[in-house]
Amino acid sequence: MSHYIPALVVRSAGVPAGVEQLRLPEVGPGQVRVRIRAAGVCHSDLSMVNGTLRPPHPLVLGHEAAGEVVEVGEHVTRAAVGDHVVLNWQPPCRSCWFCEHGQPWLCATSSGVAALENGMTLDGAPVHVCLGLGAFAEQVVAPESAVIVVPRELDFALAALLGCAVLTGSGAVRNTARVQPGESVLVIGLGGVGLSVVAAARAAGAGQVIAVDVSEAKKGLAEAAGATEFVVSSDALSRDVRERTGGRGADHAVECVGRASTIRAAWRATRRGGQVTVVGMGAADDMVQIGALDVFSSARTLRASVYGQADPDLEVPALAREVLDGRLSLDHLITDRIRLADVPAAFERMARGEGARSVVQL
Repeated sequence: MSHYIPALVVRSAGVPAGVEQLRLPEVGPGQVRVRIRAAGVCHSDLSMVNGTLRPPHPLVLGHEAAGEVVEVGEHVTRAAVGDHVVLNWQPPCRSCWFCEHGQPWLCATSSGVAALENGMTLDGAPVHVCLGLGAFAEQVVAPESAVIVVPRELDFALAALLGCAVLTGSGAVRNTARVQPGESVLVIGLGGVGLSVVAAARAAGAGQVIAVDVSEAKKGLAEAAGATEFVVSSDALSRDVRERTGGRGADHAVECVGRASTIRAAWRATRRGGQVTVVGMGAADDMVQIGALDVFSSARTLRASVYGQADPDLEVPALAREVLDGRLSLDHLITDRIRLADVPAAFERMARGEGARSVVQL
């Protein structure tokens, strides 16, 4: 039986996204159909429409989501009808070289896929879904490996954030940077991921968490997440950070914007021997230039954190327990609860640097 659903679709590059009816594919072996209950508006979704990424069209946006399983295909073992689940936009295959060597976040079969074909428009055109999910829709059909069961008592809106912003931010602190108690952490860019980095750094026992954004309006959100200090970004950022860290610079800098200019700013504001972790996803032609002598003499480490360098199947349930136990608060991350048709306006707020996460409730 065919299922017709409303979804947020981008028909072609440069054309605003709009809600339209789509025909959902049938559930096949090893697949599940999920009724989406909440979906976060992530910067990666914006990258799909502003030219940073160039996915195929028509495209259903959305990848950070949670919902309820309403149908399972043959041979499905990890989820049942009625389960509450978080969607995983990069499910590992568990059999490639990276998966077998403990790096499922770099899975050879799931990494780097901007969109997959899945479903059709009412006029018969094949539809592509963002990061294999297309979660700005009433329902999705996905492989069972893309769903992670979480406790039913966890609010869907909070659960959705675990699938991208929170896992990415907390993983950057815990798994990549491995922040130690008493260390100083600089966080550049205070969207949903950046604020998750701030919260995770404080939870790790960081002595200083210096939050940086271009907007003064982010100060309250930064403080709510646990920042000890807030700085409005400027050309003097390196000097400002050194003045706050005994003249040395931060032990860690986490860049959550994805621009060459902010990566360089993070590099300059980090102490000799410190670590710079890049979380933001930037454009392929935005080149980062650092002098060869600077690389040698500063002895800094520059590396990326892909999906929090995490195994979502293990860490999403663990984060869910932390939320339910009160050890991890996410309430400050949700600044707008919206409907599907309001996503374009949420993109505009994001581009202006306003708020943290907008969450679509379906």
